[in-house]
Amino acid sequence: MNINHDTILPSNEDIRNTFKDFQYTQMICYMDHFLDRKECRYHAYTYPSRMSYYQFTSNRFPGGYYPYVHFVSLYDEHAFEHELFLRIAQSFPLIQKLVLNNAKRQQYKQSYKSTNDNCHLSSIVEYSHLIELDVQWAHDDYIEEFLCDRKACFHKNIRLYVVDDALLRVTKHFTREDTRMNCTKVDNLLVWAERRSSKCFQEYFPSLKEDDAYISSFY
Repeated sequence: MNINHDTILPSNEDIRNTFKDFQYTQMICYMDHFLDRKECRYHAYTYPSRMSYYQFTSNRFPGGYYPYVHFVSLYDEHAFEHELFLRIAQSFPLIQKLVLNNAKRQQYKQSYKSTNDNCHLSSIVEYSHLIELDVQWAHDDYIEEFLCDRKACFHKNIRLYVVDDALLRVTKHFTREDTRMNCTKVDNLLVWAERRSSKCFQEYFPSLKEDDAYISSFY
C-alpha cells in the first residue's frame, strides 16, 4: 500500500475488527510502515497457521511457532539485531531457505566475549534445516551474523548467495578464523573464478563441488 501525507492508516485494532467473525480462530495482525519507500505492509493471518512461507518479515514480527514454514524473507528499513535471528530460528524450526534484504548496519553488535560459557552458547542461532541463504542485498553485518561461528551454526551444507566483495570484507580475504567453520558448510557459491583458484579460498571453502554450476567468472 503506497502512502502520502494525507493517507489515514487503519490501526492494528481496526484490522483485527475486520476478522471479528472468526470466533474460533486467533488472528495475528500487525502493520509495517516503511518511510523511505512510502509504503505500508499489512500482515494478517490465522494462528496456528499451516502456511509454508513467511515473506517480508520485519522487526515487528511477533514470534510464534510455525512448523510448516520452509521459506522466510526478511526486510526492514531499521537494523536487524541478533535477537531477531534467535526469534526467527525458534519460530521457524524447519526453515530451509532464508532471504535477507536490509542495508542498515546493526546498532548493537554483540561482542560474544562473555566469560559465561552457557550465556555464550545460548546466544548462537541454530539453523538445523537451512540449505539456502541469500544475503546479496544485505549489509556486511548480516553476512557476519550468519558466517561467524559465535553467532550462527549450520547443521547442513548450504548454498550461499552473496556479493563477492562483501564476502572478501567479512572473511578478511579468507583469513578470518571465526568465520572459517561456517564457510566449510558452504557447498554452492557464486564467486569470481580468479578467487576460486587461490589456495586461501580453496582451504576456506573445502566443501565446494568441482562442477558447481553456481561458480562463475562473473555476476
